[in-house]
Amino acid sequence: MALNPKDKTVVCAFIPARYAATRFPGKLMQVLGNKPVIRHTYDNAVATKLFDRVFVVTDSKIIYDEIVSHGGNALMSKKKHESGSDRIAEAVATMKVDIVVNIQGDEPFVQKHPLRKLIQCFKGKKGQPVQVASLMQTIKTTDDYFNPNFVKVVVDEQGRALFFSRAPIPFNRDSPILESEESILCKINTRNFGFSILTGPRVTYLDHVSRLPAGYPCYEHIGVYAFRKQALLKFSKWSITTLEKIEKIECLRYLEKGITIQMVHTEYMGIEIDTPEDLERAQKLLK
Repeated sequence: MALNPKDKTVVCAFIPARYAATRFPGKLMQVLGNKPVIRHTYDNAVATKLFDRVFVVTDSKIIYDEIVSHGGNALMSKKKHESGSDRIAEAVATMKVDIVVNIQGDEPFVQKHPLRKLIQCFKGKKGQPVQVASLMQTIKTTDDYFNPNFVKVVVDEQGRALFFSRAPIPFNRDSPILESEESILCKINTRNFGFSILTGPRVTYLDHVSRLPAGYPCYEHIGVYAFRKQALLKFSKWSITTLEKIEKIECLRYLEKGITIQMVHTEYMGIEIDTPEDLERAQKLLK
């Protein structure tokens, strides 16, 4: 839905929904409060009133039936896809749509304000060069900074993505993080990384209780994207790139092909459901 009534731009939201998630199979059908996660995401996207239409795009009849039986729009994928963006590209190929917004199915707390800011990236003269945009929020704890389930992003002075990684970036080389083997062994957080560095005959470890880099904000990438339709269709025709395959982060495909991603900073977006622990945190937040 165009933000300006005179603007004829067609903006649609698509929610890719794969049932067999690797880290938490069936997570989108886990009950959060009084309904499954995927319906929270769909209903909240519709409630923003920012979109001409909202669709769930899925490979699962269980998810399809859940959405359709409650009056929603759902599409079944015809092919197997490597990423949510590839799944959406198949769906939009024959649709009349200008801006495609990809909202991850495991984002049940999606809100209007950040989505509005994301769509605004494509408006006016300043937005004409923008082909792809996405959201990020400030990381506030060291646990999140070192957690590989939190994708980090670093940006240039204009807010354009330089790199995405599951590793802690930017990494402060001068931070006092190295300790002796004896003093650090009992501090390592086994939920996160277990790096080791060989220093001659001894092994020391990166201390996971080290501080966030001072003087520079650390950002978490939020899995919400917006594309011009043609940029998305082009993406789907490219093979998976090397860094994308290593990091398991689909937007790296754009960077490796030389396409700029405009990042939009937003406040807290809630909890992304990647693990059973995330679902427990979401239950508490919902209360």
